[in-house]
Amino acid sequence: MALIDTHTHVISPDPERHLVQPLGGHRSGWSERHPVDADGLLRAMDVAGVDRAVVVQASTVYGHDNTYVAETVAAHRDRLVGVFSVDVLADDAVEQVRRWHERGLAGLRLFTTGSTMPGQAGWLDDPRSFPAWAWCEAHGLPVCLQMTADGIPMLRTLLARFPRVRVLLDHLARPRLEDGPPYAQAAGLLALGAAPGVYLKLTSRGIEAAGQGASTFPKFISVLLDRFGAGRIAWGSNFPAAEGSLAALTQAARDALAGLAAADREAILAGTAVTLYPALAGAGHG
Repeated sequence: MALIDTHTHVISPDPERHLVQPLGGHRSGWSERHPVDADGLLRAMDVAGVDRAVVVQASTVYGHDNTYVAETVAAHRDRLVGVFSVDVLADDAVEQVRRWHERGLAGLRLFTTGSTMPGQAGWLDDPRSFPAWAWCEAHGLPVCLQMTADGIPMLRTLLARFPRVRVLLDHLARPRLEDGPPYAQAAGLLALGAAPGVYLKLTSRGIEAAGQGASTFPKFISVLLDRFGAGRIAWGSNFPAAEGSLAALTQAARDALAGLAAADREAILAGTAVTLYPALAGAGHG
């Protein structure tokens, strides 16, 4: 079974060439404590048995300068695809989206919350972003959203206006799960299962959250499969932002998914990634 990681990051070893300019104004702690460059990512993938990976712009380090991701992917197209970030409220947002897409990057990421921006930003459905969303919809460019459940109403506004856009929710949009089945606290997330363009990125954060309180991971993944189907769930390690080696994060995902039907495991660990990023289908271990 192929293994594709949809959520990795790389940090350049040359801070003079690749300037630190994080969204939110201060750099994420993980990128200073345990940064991994492109070569380090590939070595970690080899050890972990990860065939291919998506390199997501480290917005908490480089903001909207996607140069290092673009260079990394260009040098390793046999194994990697890249996701970039832009300011979708800027007057030249469409130009920037087109620019990075033409440099070979395969998806857009909007960073609306996270370690350097802890509160859910309110600009997600700002009309100034609509031209960029329209471009992504027209060109089939998937959009990753780093957001919380507080952003779901804004996302619904966007889905109503751009019904054909494909959206991938990083870390499952960070749901509250400790209440357990039927997961009333995560009702907003689960309701998005009715929107065919919404995909979920299952990372270690989600796996851990599903084991808190009255929840267990088998119970939660059963609900996700019922609402979304395995074809709309993709695994991502969040390496090296997540604590632990890529091998350990990979094994934890394999263990968590071990009880699923083989077809569902294959979709979550590889197939859904190829649906979102078709270039991964032509890549292989080099």
